[in-house]
Formats: sequence, structure tokens, C-alpha cells
Amino acid sequence: MPSTTTVTILGSGTCVPSLKRSSCSVKIVAGGNVIVMDTGPGTMRRLLETGTTIFGVSYLLYSHFHPDHTGELVPLLFATKYPDTGRRQDPLTILAGYGFIDFFSGLKQVYSDWIELPDGLVTMVELDTTNRDHRDFEGFTVETLPMAHRPESIGYRITGEDGRTVVYSGDTDVCDNLVSLANGADVLICESALPDDLKVPGHLTPSLAGELAASANVRKLVLTHFYPECDQVDIRNECRKTYDGELILAEDLVQVDL
Repeated sequence: MPSTTTVTILGSGTCVPSLKRSSCSVKIVAGGNVIVMDTGPGTMRRLLETGTTIFGVSYLLYSHFHPDHTGELVPLLFATKYPDTGRRQDPLTILAGYGFIDFFSGLKQVYSDWIELPDGLVTMVELDTTNRDHRDFEGFTVETLPMAHRPESIGYRITGEDGRTVVYSGDTDVCDNLVSLANGADVLICESALPDDLKVPGHLTPSLAGELAASANVRKLVLTHFYPECDQVDIRNECRKTYDGELILAEDLVQVDL
């Protein structure tokens, strides 16, 4: 019997420090694999709160390279080398858009062997940032398309062996690719950084996220990546202007039923 796909929001916030929200991160369990989408500050603690150590993570998937999405990559690799935390037995695969290997080389210039793991323990895969990419892994598949934020920005569609589909936008502005990627998905985890009246380039608002979700005919929409300004308005009501399906406003450690 296929294993069940599960989704837990690890971080629902942004670069702004918050006692309520860690920076961007999502945990997906698919085909028996623990997949972490982005590792903003606070990710490792939130993982522990879900019962998962860093050694239980098999895949890290990055939407782009901003610090609120990659900030705990270095601490995670450094912690992996510390003897008292245990030892990684299984390989770690890191997926990201084109340019990640250069990005990581820059980190190594700063941290040198502190973040280098033994040969065979880490595999880095750069995904296409201009067209649709498709990769098959044991227990799940990954599809990506470029998003409208940074040159390396990509959104992900994860399909588990149970057939459930989860789409993660990362950061993006209005983007036809997101509608295409999310078409008919069980869950769309979509950034909604600021209220409708405070729209900025490169990010969505609740009504825009809702419009994209409705166009993609997703079964469930999860809004996330909230700046503090979102706490001052009725985000749900703004999204309801354009989307009438099942709606969740993300909070750290919320599990999303598929």
C-alpha cells in the first residue's frame, strides 16, 4: 500500500524576526522520504518539534537563495559534522535552481571545511530555471517551473506514491507558470507576503494568490510567508474576494490534511 503524503508548515514568516513565525520552510513526507522545502532561520528547531532530526531529512529543496529561505543551510550542514549530534548514514540530496553550486561555492569560501561533508553524503542537483523540469525519485516525483521573483526562482510540484500533489510557490509575483504548475493540485502552498493595499513587486497578496489558485482549480490553498503587516488586516476576507475553495492561513507547525 502506498505511503501517505503529509505536509507540515515549519515556518510561515519572513526575514522579519518574530516570536510567532519562523522563516520560510515546509516539511513534506512522501514515499517515506522527509523533504524540506527551504530552510529559513528556525527550521531545525521546528523540525525537532515535529519529531524529525536533521538526519531524518533526505531532501532539501530550495525555491531561491534569499537568506530567509536558505539561512539554516550552513547551520544544518555544520550540525551534521558535530559528533555529539549523531551521524548521517543516508545521503542528502539538495535540489535548487541553476546557480546553486556557485552559491554554495561562495559559502564554502567563508566556512571552508566546516560545511563540507564526506564524499557520497551530499548530492547537489541544479534544476532548469527557464523551462519545466521533471525528476523522478524513489517514492515521489518533482516538477518545477520558473517563478517571477529572482533569476533562480522555481516553484515545486511534489507528487507522492499515493498520487497526492503538493505545490510550493516559493516567492513569486503573478505568474502564469504557477497556475500551470498548480493545475488540479491537492494543495497549493502559496506566498501571500503583504495585504492587498501594500502590494510590492516580486510578491503576492491574498486576493492575487486566491485568483491564481482559482485559475489552477486547486483543492486547498494554504497562504504563507506573512510579513507583520498581514496581522493587521483580515487576510482571509481578502483572499475570499477571488477564491472560494478550502483555505488555510499558515502558522508554524500546522499540519495540512490532504
